[in-house]
Amino acid sequence: MAYDTAESRFIRRFDQIGIEDVPLVGGKNASLGEMYRELTPKGVRVPDGFAVTAEAYHHFLREAGLEKQLREILGGLETRDLDDLARRGQRARQAILSAGLPGDLGREIVAAYARLSEDKSVPLDVAVRSSATAEDLPDASFAGQQETYLNVQGTQALLDACRRCFASLYTDRAISYRTNKGFDHFTVGLSIGVQRMIRSDLASSGVMFSLDTETGFRDVVLINASYGLGENIVQGSVNPDEYYVFKPTLRQGHRPILQKRVGTKEFKLVYDQGGGRMTKNVPVPPEDRSRFAIGDDDVLALALWACLIEDHYSARRGRPTPMDIEWAKDGRTGELFIVQARPETVQSLSRPEAFEVYSLKSRGPLLVSGRSVGEKIGRGPVRVVKSIHDLHEFRDGEVLVTDKTDPDWEPMMKKAAAIVTDRGGRTCHAAIVSRELGLPAVVGTLRGTELLHDGQAVTVSCAEGETGFVYEGLLDIEVHRMDVRDLRRPQTKIMLNIANPEEAFRQSFIPNDGVGLAREEFIISTYIKVHPMALVDYERLDDPAVRSEIDRLAAGYDDKAQFFVDKLAQGVATIAAAFYPKDVIVRLSDFKTNEYANLIGGAAYEPSEENPMLGFRGASRYYSPRYRAGFALECRAMKRVREEMGLTNLKLMVPFCRTVDEGRLVLAEMAANGLRRGEGGLEVYVMCEIPSNVILAEQFAEVFDGFSIGSNDLTQLVLGVDRDSEIVAPIFNERDPAVTAMIADAIARAKAAGRKIGICGQAPSDYLEFARFLVERRIDSISLNPDTVLRTTLSILQFEAALQPP
Repeated sequence: MAYDTAESRFIRRFDQIGIEDVPLVGGKNASLGEMYRELTPKGVRVPDGFAVTAEAYHHFLREAGLEKQLREILGGLETRDLDDLARRGQRARQAILSAGLPGDLGREIVAAYARLSEDKSVPLDVAVRSSATAEDLPDASFAGQQETYLNVQGTQALLDACRRCFASLYTDRAISYRTNKGFDHFTVGLSIGVQRMIRSDLASSGVMFSLDTETGFRDVVLINASYGLGENIVQGSVNPDEYYVFKPTLRQGHRPILQKRVGTKEFKLVYDQGGGRMTKNVPVPPEDRSRFAIGDDDVLALALWACLIEDHYSARRGRPTPMDIEWAKDGRTGELFIVQARPETVQSLSRPEAFEVYSLKSRGPLLVSGRSVGEKIGRGPVRVVKSIHDLHEFRDGEVLVTDKTDPDWEPMMKKAAAIVTDRGGRTCHAAIVSRELGLPAVVGTLRGTELLHDGQAVTVSCAEGETGFVYEGLLDIEVHRMDVRDLRRPQTKIMLNIANPEEAFRQSFIPNDGVGLAREEFIISTYIKVHPMALVDYERLDDPAVRSEIDRLAAGYDDKAQFFVDKLAQGVATIAAAFYPKDVIVRLSDFKTNEYANLIGGAAYEPSEENPMLGFRGASRYYSPRYRAGFALECRAMKRVREEMGLTNLKLMVPFCRTVDEGRLVLAEMAANGLRRGEGGLEVYVMCEIPSNVILAEQFAEVFDGFSIGSNDLTQLVLGVDRDSEIVAPIFNERDPAVTAMIADAIARAKAAGRKIGICGQAPSDYLEFARFLVERRIDSISLNPDTVLRTTLSILQFEAALQPP
């Protein structure tokens, strides 16, 4: 676009620049201009502004005679010598701050600022952001290397902030990062972005990624949110709210918020109306900490913008380009804005030809936990670092434990075996750098610096899902490398048994044909913890201890039963989304009475049975007056996953269905709660785990869409062995001829009736010969524990090849 070079030699408005202008205005400004120019017409709001070009920076160095001086200061630098790095960085910055801006440059900045201000009588608040010409590249993020100044008012403050931005090209962290990445200090220029300030100090702000930052799963948007200005999240000063939104069905017009986790949000960054600082942190009232910082409509709007931004950059670059995006909400107007976007540079560049799976052989005493970053495990002695001034005490191979990190810590972080912080979410500085360095990190522990002490031997595990754990002792670690480059798919479908939603994204990368068994019980016992009937009857409960626990767990819910629906729906939806559009078969709840009784408030609702394994469980509960209202909550959750979130790959399975009539009663109960078999493509399966399911398979086939063999229960009922009894445990054997004959009969009958049949029991995960038996019987699918999938898949390929006619 044309501009007046005589008037604007060093300035470009956002509508004049795009991503092709990185050499001129740096990655950050080029991206802002690209979005302002191309995406605001599509509804993505970006605050207006202008860029001070990199040529202005070089002009400043020439006019002040600084380049020779800076070369002398940085000559022979060794970045691992932190003291020397600090001395040289201080000298370089001081040299720049001591020089004045050239007059022609200053005049252009002031004129551009005046044009940006609509009301000349009131100084315009702006954000002044550094934008290096080597920044936000596809293979190097340079995240946080230079400075940002917020709430800058007036021309003198703006000129001063610009000079400090120039100096920030020589912070210790920026010097170290460029050196380690192989960039020449003097070929990198610095542009400055001056952008209209959004009053998120009166509302909320945050960051979002158009993929899952831990696993690289591409079909979600991860959003972090907190009150006030966004620097707290980036710096890890608060534990933010976290949301996951599923992109494929969001694009179809659904509302697929898969996960919502409220953060502690202890502080918020606001404008400092007095004193010399531009911003200050103030405490958040306790009642606001327990609330979400933004509503669902904002979450969905932001996620849709993330999709638009990712689509645009992917088209521009000619390849998928997941994005790292900063957003803000203006408290005056309630409007959302995008204030920065850059390509994500860790997971998006990962193209694993093999999986490394870390696991612990044993677990020591748990010392502290938080949000996991990465999937590795690290070990070493603890070093608690309270201040950057203590960094010189840190040694290679130690576990860094601190309140939070910032970019000044980066030269030392690469020496750590693992990182543990009190504060921060999975998009904070410590998390971003740990991913880039390939280090395990546990962030947001709240009390790590208090509970851990120098020299203490610990193991930091990020291999157990979204929660990271710090255990006492140097525990034994196993690392399994799984090569999948040339793995063919067998004719027999290989599915997964999944319990923990936190591991679903990672496990989705294992070669598979979907989920053959997703268990509700884990979600209920881990995330809900309360008996569903106690939530239904909350207003009538007379046990103050139970009410107190429900109030704590379901804080913010007036309708306590809705807490059950939300948490169960989110857990199931996460699994369904991870494997979309492949089939995900969710088994409806199958707790026994003794297990239900152990849930909060459960003892009042459960009978005492001599043998719960054969008692009031599975299908018999769903239509019983004792539990019908609880089952209705399950149905509401499943309906929400399929209809509101659009995850129609979800199929349901009824466990322990003793008779055909009982199957019809369950389907009628489901239909009464909005889950009608066949409607919207809903398929309902039945567990084949009771001899009656086999003997009357043809009649069950008239009621259900398919079967899944539960070999554990079927074995105990064929052999008459209580599988909970240690005394008769040696008799329990899924490979007993009576059991295999029953399974072979079930497969033959189901196929004759035109129904699909698979197996989700433990046996094929444990015994390869059992898997071979199933393949020989032409079973449709085998659902396995994730850690056995590749080994069993290779064996099944061999089994199938042997069955082929010569």
